[in-house]
Formats: sequence, C-alpha cells, structure tokens
Amino acid sequence: MRRYKKSDAAIANLTAEQYRATQQNGTERPGSGEYLHNVVPGICVDIVSGELLFASSDKFESGCGWPSFTKPITPANITELRDTRHGMIRTEVCSTHGDSHLGHVFPDGPSERGGLRYCINSASLRFIHRDNMEAEGYGEYLKQVEER
Repeated sequence: MRRYKKSDAAIANLTAEQYRATQQNGTERPGSGEYLHNVVPGICVDIVSGELLFASSDKFESGCGWPSFTKPITPANITELRDTRHGMIRTEVCSTHGDSHLGHVFPDGPSERGGLRYCINSASLRFIHRDNMEAEGYGEYLKQVEER
C-alpha cells in the first residue's frame, strides 16, 4: 500500500505559487492555472504528498476559471473544512495526508454526475499522463481514466 505524507523536501521544491496555494490557503488567479484547459487523459495528485486526487474523466468545464471535477478518485484523500474567510461560508478541500489546500467544493456541479463541483487550484496539483501512471506507481487506477 502506497504511503503519502508531507515532507520538508517536497515543500522545499514548491514554486512560490505552489507554496502560496498549498501551504497558505491561497488561490491562483482565475483563468491562470496550468491545468484549467487540460483534456489529456490522466490523474491529478497532490503536489506535496503525491496522494491520488482526481481523474481526467471526472473533469468538466464549469466556466469558473479553475479546473473543476465532479468527485475525487479516493474520497478518503480529501478532507473538507468549513471556511468562513472573505465573508463567505464555503467548504474548503485539502489533501488528507499532505494537508495541502486544494480549493473548494460547491453544490453546483452537473446534476447527472452527482451535483458537486470541486474547484481546484492547478498549483496544488501534479498531473500524471495516463501513459505514465503505471511507471509512477498508479497503475491500479488506469481503469478510472478514460480516453477522450
């Protein structure tokens, strides 16, 4: 079984934007994220811990300016917290093992796919192409990634 954890080495390798997003609960500018328009088959993992988060087959275009997903691959890898910053009440999502701020979840996703929209910072993610999943130790999740 794969073990995920936050490490000083992983934190040291983050860019300033990745650090701000994951460690300081930051939000990248809308429309600026590296994975916003990514339609390549693969998975997204936590940039800090490598824990499995989202599959490209669950990504959809929400028009919000950030990558949006209908559900996590492994719900246990997502922690939900009440967020009352900025005068709003929202549900923050963090990676369970890496404790990285990922973004927020909203109840306005596609109803036919569960109704949730996980609005996620690209800076919190590392994308692994479907062709590289086996080599990087995520081969057991290949069936969750559909060709587009």
